[in-house]
Amino acid sequence: MIFFICLNFSLFSTPVFAQTTIQNIYGRNILSLNGRWNYIIDPYETGFYDYRRQPFDQSASGKGGYYDDRKQTGKGELLEYDFDLSPTMKIPGDWNSQAEKLQLYEGTIWLRRKFTADPQAGKKYLLYFGAVNYEAHVYLNGKKLGTHKGGFTPFQFDVTDKLIKGQNSVVVKADNTRHAEEIPTVNTDWWNYGGITRDVLLAELHAAYISDYKIQLAKGNLKKIEGYVQLAGPFKGQNIQINIPEAGISQVIQTDSTGRAPVNLPLHKMRYWSPEDPKLYAVEIIAATDKVTDRIGFRTIETKGQDILLNGKPVFLRGISMHDENPLIPGRLRSEGDMRMLLQWAKEMNCNYVRLAHYPHNETMIKLADEMGLLVWAEVPVYWTISWQNESTYNNAQQQLTDLVTRDKNRASVIVWSVGNETPVSESRNIFMGKLAAVAHSLDSTRLVAAALEVHRKGNDIVIEDPLGDQLDLVSFNEYAGWYWSDPEGMLDYTFNVKFNKPVVITEFGADALSGFHADAATRWSEEYQELLYKNQFRMLGNISGLRGMTPWILVDFRSPRRPHPVYQDFWNRKGLISETGKKKMAFYTLKNYYDSVMLRYK
Repeated sequence: MIFFICLNFSLFSTPVFAQTTIQNIYGRNILSLNGRWNYIIDPYETGFYDYRRQPFDQSASGKGGYYDDRKQTGKGELLEYDFDLSPTMKIPGDWNSQAEKLQLYEGTIWLRRKFTADPQAGKKYLLYFGAVNYEAHVYLNGKKLGTHKGGFTPFQFDVTDKLIKGQNSVVVKADNTRHAEEIPTVNTDWWNYGGITRDVLLAELHAAYISDYKIQLAKGNLKKIEGYVQLAGPFKGQNIQINIPEAGISQVIQTDSTGRAPVNLPLHKMRYWSPEDPKLYAVEIIAATDKVTDRIGFRTIETKGQDILLNGKPVFLRGISMHDENPLIPGRLRSEGDMRMLLQWAKEMNCNYVRLAHYPHNETMIKLADEMGLLVWAEVPVYWTISWQNESTYNNAQQQLTDLVTRDKNRASVIVWSVGNETPVSESRNIFMGKLAAVAHSLDSTRLVAAALEVHRKGNDIVIEDPLGDQLDLVSFNEYAGWYWSDPEGMLDYTFNVKFNKPVVITEFGADALSGFHADAATRWSEEYQELLYKNQFRMLGNISGLRGMTPWILVDFRSPRRPHPVYQDFWNRKGLISETGKKKMAFYTLKNYYDSVMLRYK
């Protein structure tokens, strides 16, 4: 049977916003609502506002809005839309890559899917969206479920009492318009893919169910698992059984009147997760009314002086940055195969670490990193020039960070929560970013908190003194010596002045190279230029005593409206080590050779 939803929402009440998402949605009884959805392009938002610019979903009649897919039958009534006759697109999937006329489109598109529902008594139903870029309004049978802002984080609605037996129609208004006060802001260096870009799922649960849990090693302690289990619904006071059969662990805990129970499990023997041995254990959480199974790795991550310690041992982060984009097939990554391809390319370079920039990537990508043995830097899109003094902008950023930590806190691969990228120093920015760093630490004390900082040049001295660095666990920054600064030979004159006694991780460096364009190493855009820049970066960065990792920019060429050069770019950022056709550039092998040598030093 097929389910979908209806939340009976008063037209004149305060808007309903999406709720905190359930932990481990893929470990539940779910129905995929992916597939072909009808769509209507609406650049003037005619389906949302009347001709006086008043929202239809707040009017007395509600007639006229595209969200109400039930055909009106009034005599002589004019209808200027028809979902049934409209084209379809694949969901999940961005709209820019599915129709030529939508390639550069930014604005509103309405998407609809029909379904049949047969809800069962005594069950809980949650409608879950993996991501919709950027602002989503969700309706069922003409009634509004609520809204969500943020193009890369999941959201859900409790629809338990709103399912209708028989045919239903769900409509999503997706709007990827950029605004100065949003997260990210109007100015970015990646393609603004719009639409329902990740899975749409309906979860069927028991009325009392396990809504959240954290099962991880205690901070800096290889001999104890800590965390919690949270129940939702009635019957909150229950015995909860935690089983990790392969590790010989079985313990019963008791939830309190709020449905919460702390987890404290002593360890005697366990294989700790690492890139060399990405061991995942089946973890069972069993309540009287629900059961969830997850695959979890156990490891510690901390810093000591200028060292990064993984399971108590120094590690060098041999990394690469990447976007959530498939270079071979236009658009966002659509499937596990797309994601595995990118991560496998990273492993071919002998990477043990990836920076998933500049926003939360697909949950499946994180789980693959768990499985394949790649450490992860996870980031929120606080990027460049945010509206630092706008309270709602900060609240939006904090919510996106909270949603990211909530979703991925049980993934061993994630070792860094990043609160932003290249944000220019100012008093208001320092307050904004400092608050985010404090929130990240409060949400999860077992991981590192960082940001990709800007640097300042004083002659040939590269100075890292951002006041935010005092609140971060890593000295992580972007530098483009040899490309935006000087040339590959002149960069060797630079020296680094790091004001913090912490591990240094270079979050970006690189140069554009058009795949297949060969010349001497002094010719910009050539593969030889890019290769020499990488070699000289290793010489230059090797003089930093605290250097403990890097994520050069970037694994694969990616699309960007900021890059219009007709010969070398054609709206592609060409800093990738792999081309848009999947061809490895010379610098790919240069980085691999460097990482091979680093690995030998850290054995």
